[in-house]
Amino acid sequence: MKKRNCRNSITVFAALAFMLISGCNKKKEEVTLYYANWAETVAMTKITELALEDVGIPAKSMLLSPGPVFTALAQGDGDIFLEAWLPQTHAHYWERFGDKIDKVGVCLDYASTGLVVPKYVEIDSITQLNEYKEKFNGEIVGIGSGSGVYKDTEHAIEAYGLEFDQLTSSGPAMVASIKNAAAREKWIVVTGWKPHYKWAKYDLKYLKDPKGIYPSEKGYIVTRQGFTDERPGFKKFLGNFYFNEKQMSELMLLFEEENNDDAAAKKWYKENKDLIQSWMPEEWLK
Repeated sequence: MKKRNCRNSITVFAALAFMLISGCNKKKEEVTLYYANWAETVAMTKITELALEDVGIPAKSMLLSPGPVFTALAQGDGDIFLEAWLPQTHAHYWERFGDKIDKVGVCLDYASTGLVVPKYVEIDSITQLNEYKEKFNGEIVGIGSGSGVYKDTEHAIEAYGLEFDQLTSSGPAMVASIKNAAAREKWIVVTGWKPHYKWAKYDLKYLKDPKGIYPSEKGYIVTRQGFTDERPGFKKFLGNFYFNEKQMSELMLLFEEENNDDAAAKKWYKENKDLIQSWMPEEWLK
């Protein structure tokens, strides 16, 4: 009887040791974070990369446009994308790949998109744009053609019968256009979204959208299928991962003012480490 108990104890100890070693090995496996070139996504991703490294989880971030991000995750490549906008902005990707990708959290629930003008522009609705076509040079300054807000704006041009062309650019180029126009109080209309640091830097407003082309949305955290089953610590971390509007505004403004993503991430993480680690499972902090 004593021998059997001894053997049982050895077996249990071996099993526990194996589980511990397996857990440690899993913790040491590198995590790939995809991100698109949107101010808030860059900020959240850079901070997450730092936070994971700080608790001994190797991480790397990769910049891709949304299409390749969804394609990669659906194929089981990479691990995490912190900001898929649904139900509309990324709906076309979700319809194609959603059954091969897991939703595991919500990083923000106050997202919105639309057509944006400086407050000195004397119109308030998309329906008024054609009346002032010449003041806007018949142009809407857009971002990448693969973005949801670009596609929604093409829809808006058709639905409202706008005599405008949408220009393809990038997020930073769009902000530069606002800066140049605001310096001369020139009329400009751009595709915009919240959260974004431009709202803190410039006096802007959404044009009213009576047809409801541009919806309110949430930013979902998505992963390759089965990732949080393989790495259960991430189920808690990503499930708790959330920035309220005040935190997000301060974060994005810091990244804009610092003008160096890595430096801004280090500064913010140093001052807010307790917040990020409060989202983590206890075993990560031992």
